Amino acid sequence: MRAIKTRRQLMKVSNYLETEPTEEVPGSLKREVITAKDGAPNFAMRVIEVKPGGSSPFHTHPWEHEVFILSGQAVVKGEQGETEIAKDSVIYIAPEEKHCFVNKGNEPLRFV
Repeated sequence: MRAIKTRRQLMKVSNYLETEPTEEVPGSLKREVITAKDGAPNFAMRVIEVKPGGSSPFHTHPWEHEVFILSGQAVVKGEQGETEIAKDSVIYIAPEEKHCFVNKGNEPLRFV
């Protein structure tokens, strides 16, 4: 990771693969690449990778969720059903809406 000094605080520049992953459920890795530890009190950036046939946990949280699909094919499940998604899809999930991502393809599903 490189830190670049700006007038107010440090800018973080890194390769996401340098961030140690955690496994929330078998087959789903999460890398928390920008957090409050980086000086971002109102934002978190995570890179999620789900193996073929795997899924992220069905969960909810009090903040909205904006997602960009980097690679793979999947369905996003919510309280009102499920929708097919693929590379370059953009998803908005409202606060407190239960959701998960299920990899339906043959390659890893990766999203931010």
